[in-house]
Amino acid sequence: MAGTVKENDSDAQVTLEDQQKINKFARHNAKMQDLKEELVQKKKQLENLEDASDELLMLEDELIGELFVSTSAEEASQLIEASKSTVKAEIATIEAQLETHKKTLSDLKVQLYAKFGSNINLEAEED
Repeated sequence: MAGTVKENDSDAQVTLEDQQKINKFARHNAKMQDLKEELVQKKKQLENLEDASDELLMLEDELIGELFVSTSAEEASQLIEASKSTVKAEIATIEAQLETHKKTLSDLKVQLYAKFGSNINLEAEED
């Protein structure tokens, strides 16, 4: 979804600075899409860890699945909680990065739409 400029308006000439802004917009947009995908994966990972934690609480000392790990239920619970904390911190970092990219994209949209109006398309394409 790179910015595209229609060439039918001779009043809006694309300068080097404009092209750099369009390129910056495209880079930030691509990075934001990557971060969104990573965020979905991290949230799924957190959900899996929460499910594992719930299962561990319900099973206590019973056999868990087809894997043997020499650890107590308490240790396993602590490991899961530590993993959950790590994933939550990663999610917070990704969300902060997303906000930074959103602000940059918003600022660039204002600048580019101010110059090119309806001759440029900076909106996300629906899949």
